[in-house]
Amino acid sequence: MSFGNEPLGDDDSPPMAEINMTPLVDVMLVLLIVFMITIPVMQHAVKVELPQASSQKNDVKPESITVNITASGQIFWNNSAINLETLNIYAQTAAKKTPQPEVQLRADKNVRYESVAQVLSTAKRAGLTKIGFVTEPQ
Repeated sequence: MSFGNEPLGDDDSPPMAEINMTPLVDVMLVLLIVFMITIPVMQHAVKVELPQASSQKNDVKPESITVNITASGQIFWNNSAINLETLNIYAQTAAKKTPQPEVQLRADKNVRYESVAQVLSTAKRAGLTKIGFVTEPQ
C-alpha cells in the first residue's frame, strides 16, 4: 500500500506520520449540510386547534392565624385569650382546613421558653405544619 511520496521499492523508509485531513474535512462539511437541511424540517409541528376555555386561576390564599404569647405566658388566638386546651381544639380545627392556614407566632422577648415550647408542641400534635415566628425589625 502506498502513502503519498514513498518510493515503491524502498522498504527502509519510515512510515508517513502525518494524517491526511482532507477526507475528514469533506466528511464534516457533508454532515454540516445534512444537519442544515434536516433541522428546519424537524421543527414543523402539527397544527391543532385547541378549544377555548374561559377559566381563571383561583388564587386561594390560606388564612393566617396569629398566636400571641405575652411575657406572663398568656396565649392569644387572633387576639382572643385562650388556654392550652382551647389552643389544642382551635389548632385541630385549623389543621383540617384546606389549604392549611399559616400560624404566625408572636412571642414577647421576655416570655419563658417553656410557654413557647408548649404552644409549638400543641400545634405540632394538632397537625399544623406552617408555623412562623414573627419578629420586629430593629
